[in-house]
Amino acid sequence: ADVAKIAERHIKQIKKLIETNDKARKTFDTFLNGLHKNINPSVSEDTAIEMLAQHIITQPVFEALFENYSFAQNNPMSRSLSKMIKLLNETIDEDDVKSLERFYKSVRQRAEGIDNAEAKQKIIVELYDKFFKTAFPKVVEQLGIVYTPVECVDFIIHSVEKVLQKEFGRSISDEKVNVIDPFTGTGTFITRLLQSGIIRKEDLERKYKKEISANEFVLLAYYIASINIENAYHDLMETNEYTPFNGICLTDTFQLGEQMYYKEALKQVTEIGEASFAPDFPENSARIKKQLNTPITVIIGNPPYSVGQKSANDNAQNQEYKLLNDRIARTYAVGSKANSLKALYDSYIKAFRWASDRLNDKEGGVIGFISNAGWLDGLGMDGFRKSLVNEFSSVYVFNLRGNQRTSGELSRKEGGKIFGSGSRTPISITILVKKPNWNGKAKVFYHDIGDYLSREEKLSIVAKAGDVFSLPLVELHPNEHGDWINQRNDKFSTYIPIEPEKKFDLKCKSWFNAHSLGIASAADVWFYDYSIQKCKSKVASLLSFLNDRIEQSITNPNYTKDDSHFDKTKISWNDKLTGIFDKKIKQQYDDDAFVSSCYRPFVKMNLYYNTDVIQRTYQQTKLFPTGKENNLVISVKGIGETKPFSCLITNVVPDLGYIGCGQCFPLYYYEKSNPNELSLFGETTEDYIRRDAISDFILKQAQLMYGLRASKEDLFYYVYGFLHSPDYRDTFAADLKIMLPRIPLVEKVQDFWAFSKAGRELAELHLNYETVEPYNGINVEFSKDEPSYYVEKMRFPNKEDKSIIQFNPHIRITNIPSEAYEYVVNGKSAIEWIMERYAISTDKASGIVNNPNDWAAEHNNPRYILDLLLSVINVSVKTVEIVRGLPKVNFD
Repeated sequence: ADVAKIAERHIKQIKKLIETNDKARKTFDTFLNGLHKNINPSVSEDTAIEMLAQHIITQPVFEALFENYSFAQNNPMSRSLSKMIKLLNETIDEDDVKSLERFYKSVRQRAEGIDNAEAKQKIIVELYDKFFKTAFPKVVEQLGIVYTPVECVDFIIHSVEKVLQKEFGRSISDEKVNVIDPFTGTGTFITRLLQSGIIRKEDLERKYKKEISANEFVLLAYYIASINIENAYHDLMETNEYTPFNGICLTDTFQLGEQMYYKEALKQVTEIGEASFAPDFPENSARIKKQLNTPITVIIGNPPYSVGQKSANDNAQNQEYKLLNDRIARTYAVGSKANSLKALYDSYIKAFRWASDRLNDKEGGVIGFISNAGWLDGLGMDGFRKSLVNEFSSVYVFNLRGNQRTSGELSRKEGGKIFGSGSRTPISITILVKKPNWNGKAKVFYHDIGDYLSREEKLSIVAKAGDVFSLPLVELHPNEHGDWINQRNDKFSTYIPIEPEKKFDLKCKSWFNAHSLGIASAADVWFYDYSIQKCKSKVASLLSFLNDRIEQSITNPNYTKDDSHFDKTKISWNDKLTGIFDKKIKQQYDDDAFVSSCYRPFVKMNLYYNTDVIQRTYQQTKLFPTGKENNLVISVKGIGETKPFSCLITNVVPDLGYIGCGQCFPLYYYEKSNPNELSLFGETTEDYIRRDAISDFILKQAQLMYGLRASKEDLFYYVYGFLHSPDYRDTFAADLKIMLPRIPLVEKVQDFWAFSKAGRELAELHLNYETVEPYNGINVEFSKDEPSYYVEKMRFPNKEDKSIIQFNPHIRITNIPSEAYEYVVNGKSAIEWIMERYAISTDKASGIVNNPNDWAAEHNNPRYILDLLLSVINVSVKTVEIVRGLPKVNFD
């Protein structure tokens, strides 16, 4: 943490120096020009300054980790930075120097006496993993920096070697088998390759000097990778004579790929190189040119996983690569039938596209990556999966699981995260084989590591297996839709879709003619709150800050977005608010715009329902024009959401997260009224006409089957009842993960009415959940006569025994029936939603506290949260009873 503060001070000192010193400005401009030519034309001044701060702080770290190694004298980038550093050294504070020396001393002590290669790798990875996250969090967020466990690195290296032997009759050790790690991080993959024993001793010098390459974008990681790889080589060669690793380049692999995608790029590389690379970093430029001219046989590594900044406040948006994106559009995207293809432009997918094109076409090759495993069954990834089958001869996938964007039982099944806190996504190891002159589809081999495994157990399995051929592989047979695992059921497509092809089409042939996603404010901490008064205060404060910034930008033509502009205690910038700022549209506070909203299952909050500042209202303004209309909506799990299918009804404005990425299907929708329009066409209020959202098409179909007494309301409740059917959810689990529901009209008349009746009963429970009587038999124990009902966070005293909930220090609830936890909605039990959400929370970025006790106080009911929990326990039990009584459906 001290080093992070010192880094910030260095950055400020460097900025001041180049603003006030002409010589420093000129030297810095030369340095920045070199970065533009060697790394990426979009490298900003701030990024360059941050790189200089990284260099000043970390140079002595390498001396501490690797004794007798003069990094400053030997690394070409370090030498290129020396002119700038000489000017900066005069500005460094003496106290900072002392603090840094303590840091360097601790590094030396940690590394002292360690001569085991694997142990030294772990020290390097741990140090830099923690250091990056603390000192340079924006870099981590932008580039998706996580460091790969050595067990996984070794597994990939040995798998690639085995594949080369099996498919090509060659070894990594052989001449002209050129290897690259395009996202090398701390150089672990290349270091472990050198130490693996795969490269024969007599081939080691040739391999090291001519046939291994590595790229790194981040200066800090580039430095440690250089020394790491060089140190490993010198240890293996048992020599004190310094031999630089000329295969490593400080560059952006994707930016180099832009050149690769020009027609005949590799043939023109000399001309391109001379035009593109600056003389400021001559050795680095020469290395890049050599790499571009080298045919590649093996690509190994851990691609960056980042999608980009979480919010505009982060000011860390990813770089765009036009030609690479175009290539993705013409391959992965063109083969997809998904509506949203945003995920295809994630950094790790870009890495697969780049690597697939970079392999030697004439002789083929092998790719070994560890990456996000979302591509395995993600809806928007069908075109990607199809391309892998079409472009390669063999595909090997080792699914390490670990998806922590799930919860409850599903989360426990997914097990530990391979990258620890570095990633919440599922992870897989993928080996792709491209044989020359291969015709036909790839053979796809797969292994799932299994359920309920901790991170340590997973890494132990990886280490014990050693390579992909030691696993019990299953051959997959991809279907025409591009499904590999969780293949969809063709029967599903024969049923009637719940959503129309075109919204508000009265002639549609679907269950509903209207639907909408839930509200997406993209600034929830500001626009939602349990307290109406605090919500009003927050909104007023945010709008005041926004208007003040707009005023400053109007009056000052040279206004720049400095740190104060991105102050997270004042605002959460999103696309909508940024657009308002850019267009200089001042906002009026509307005290009448606050409504009650369902934020999460059985969790209500106050919402500032103002379309001017909420990022996305979608069609909610037609379902709830003012937020106070009479309506019912069934919210179902959205496409691509990882949680199992669920649905929930509400009569107030729902948030997008009410049900994961929830699509809302209403009983009614509203249109602006025309004074000249007769009320014959629907119920008319002063401002709006209410329309039926259940289609005329489905009403006609139902009346033909079940009689004329079947109404649109009956059909609405039939949908709600049928969507709770365990038979339906189990049979079509894979389909419901990637598509919105398609629902049949059941054959038996009595079954139709049974589903409709059950739907009404479920709706009654789920809409009036706050007033349902407590479950009979439950015990509420008070530790004193006049207990406080104030709650900070409810908990299970024993996680293995959920029959007891400690509500607060004075109140305990016991004898909760186990079947109550069977009612799971949006990934966890209804009871656990109450426990999780009715807790005092503090937003880290803004410092805003959201206190559920405020809702109880403002509604003059101190027992509100306790009574809510007791009611939801009974709601859960009754829901399970109703669902168990639903008619059985034979979908065969």
